[in-house]
Amino acid sequence: MSGPLPEVEPGEVGLDAGRLSRLDRFLRTRVDDGRMPGYQLAVARLGMLAHLSCYGRRDTEHDLPVEADTLFRIYSMTKPITSVAAMLLYEEGAFGLDDPVGDHLPAFSNQRVYVGGNESAPVTVPATRPVRVRNLMTHTSGLTYGFHRVHPVDARYRAAGFGLGLPADTTLEQACDRLGEQPLLFEPGTEWNYSLGTDVLGRLVETVSGMPFPTFLQERVFGPLGMADTGFHVPADGLDRLARLYVAGPDGPAPDDLLGAQVHQPPLAPSGGGGLVSTIGDYLRFAEMLRRGGELDGVRLLGPRTLAHMTSNHLPGGADLAAFGRPLYAETPLKGVGFGLGFAVVLDPVRYGAPTGRGEYGWGGAASTVFWVDPQEELVVVLLTQLTGAPSLCR
Repeated sequence: MSGPLPEVEPGEVGLDAGRLSRLDRFLRTRVDDGRMPGYQLAVARLGMLAHLSCYGRRDTEHDLPVEADTLFRIYSMTKPITSVAAMLLYEEGAFGLDDPVGDHLPAFSNQRVYVGGNESAPVTVPATRPVRVRNLMTHTSGLTYGFHRVHPVDARYRAAGFGLGLPADTTLEQACDRLGEQPLLFEPGTEWNYSLGTDVLGRLVETVSGMPFPTFLQERVFGPLGMADTGFHVPADGLDRLARLYVAGPDGPAPDDLLGAQVHQPPLAPSGGGGLVSTIGDYLRFAEMLRRGGELDGVRLLGPRTLAHMTSNHLPGGADLAAFGRPLYAETPLKGVGFGLGFAVVLDPVRYGAPTGRGEYGWGGAASTVFWVDPQEELVVVLLTQLTGAPSLCR
């Protein structure tokens, strides 16, 4: 595989090779002691690839190593890609961020909000404000995930087929129509709750563009950026490159072949919130495009001001997720972290609990994948593995 970015020695871009090697020692320990199957790590600075490493197995049972072109399920690292796709259309005037979603998707025209009762007999009232497009992107819509398992609305999602994501037996249109029938957790814009909002955003892209969502991504994002290995399923001739999915357990990682096989065929409802498969090279190119303000190798997807707007904190009053969000599962720490249009944004490194920079943004995925961009240091980091049910590996 040719490099996704020009390759340099770390010192040429102000990085220390010895310190970078600490990252590999840390991660290799987690492979060697049986806590994760294998990994890939890429570190780029100033648009140059300074560190790329692979270690461990993409399939431990068959002793297949992680290699440069290994395919990984990136799960919620799909969300930033979907958000970028939507903002391409926003820049073209296809919708406004304050548009009621119901203007484009009628199922969201008459939402109701949960105020009491149990999952079988919820008490709801009409929402006093609409779900707006920006609410989908900032997870302030009142939507939820069925897997949160802390609220009667979560239970209703599971009963409607939204256990881990979108129902497998519906189209994206049908899934969003069914989702629009469920009560909201809260009035839109009044709280933060990690949710299926980005899946609805994928349907919005489909509707306003007049193109199937996977086709739009291919023609407007993946093709222009040279992301040849990114998509919603792995073709038969690429399955030997696909990492096996593992779930963390008391005796170490165990294969999760039932969930892992979902990417073997094109999905009926492509998930803009968690459905993509990619490689470290592809995702590094996407992240570098973000760092450069929407452009890579002469191809501009977004304007720099649009990207700056997306990676700013959009929570009211400059609040962090700990103050404005519900203390539930999210693929980021909540303290010291705000949220933009598809990205978590570090507001206060001290509250965040790590010596990072203000304004760093990124996101992670359910199989312990993560990426971030540090604009101050002009740094991009991507880490890929395939382990669900595990605590944070490095953050």
